[in-house]
Parts: sequence; structure tokens; C-alpha cells
Amino acid sequence: MALTPDDVVTKQFQHVRFKEGFDPDEVDDFLDEIVVEWRKVIAENDELKAKLASYESGEGAEPAAAPVAAAPAAEAPQTTAPAPVATAGIIELAQRLHDEHVAEGLAQRDKLIADAKAQAATIVSDAETRGREELAKLDRERGGLETRISELRQFERDYRAQLRSYMEGKLRDLETMATTSGSTPVSAIGL
Repeated sequence: MALTPDDVVTKQFQHVRFKEGFDPDEVDDFLDEIVVEWRKVIAENDELKAKLASYESGEGAEPAAAPVAAAPAAEAPQTTAPAPVATAGIIELAQRLHDEHVAEGLAQRDKLIADAKAQAATIVSDAETRGREELAKLDRERGGLETRISELRQFERDYRAQLRSYMEGKLRDLETMATTSGSTPVSAIGL
């Protein structure tokens, strides 16, 4: 949570009963001084950011001295010397942290994408291997079934041929028996 000068101004403290504490008016006066100085630093920070942006874009040639001239001469050495250095350091630190987080995020993104691609390639490879194995198994089963069908058809042909020759043989035997029995009386046959 970022703390602003308005947060300091609106902050309310609990009054303590039956105990000694700080004088609330003295605390409020001190906080008011902090808010004034803080607002100066924020304004100076905003101006320095604007100057930096203009220098980076190539628009600014010389730094303007407006905030330093506007401040009283007695306070200028106290607030302007350390604040720009600290502000620049904070901006540099923030930029560096930003760059590190962005680089870390990009690296993590690239790692996640690479891991996902590797996992996808493994899944596709496994599926293709299983598909080839199933096709080979089905081809072997089909070959076995076709062989069995051919064997059964050959068996049917052989069986029909044998049955036909058996039946034809029996018919010939019956015909020969009928022709030979035609001259023999029925009583001689034993019927």
C-alpha cells in the first residue's frame, strides 16, 4: 500500500485514557510539517520525471531551475541536494526491479511454453506409436482371419467334392444293383 500525504493528514489516533501519552496537538503539528515536506519531495520527483522524459526524448537541452528558485533560500540546501540524488536512486532502483521482474516473467513464460511443447510432442508421439501398434495388430488379425477363411473355403470345396463322389458312387452302386436285381425274383432276394 502506497502512503500519501493525504493519508498522513487524515490519520486518526486513539486517545489513551488513564495513561500518559504524547500531546495530540504536538503530534498533529509534526505530522503537518511532514506532509509539507513530503508534498515538496513529490512535486520535485514529478518534475524530475518530466525532465528525464524530455531529455530522453531529446527535447530538453538545459535543466530548468524553477523548483529550486521557488523554494526559500534557507531551505534549498536542505531539500534539493539530497532529494534529487535519492529520487534518481529510487527511480533507478524501481526501473531495475521492473526490468528484473519483466525478464523473470519472460523467462518463466518461455520455460512454460517449452515444457508445454515438449509435453505435447510426447503425447503426440505416444499416440502415434499406439496407433501404429493397433494398426499392425489389426493387420495381423485380418491376415489370420483371411487365412482361416481361405482354409474353410478350401475345406468346403474338398468336402463337397468328396460328398459328390461318395453320392455318385452310391448312386452307381444302386443302379448296378437295380440292373442286376431286375432279373432276380423278389423271393430270391429275401424280401
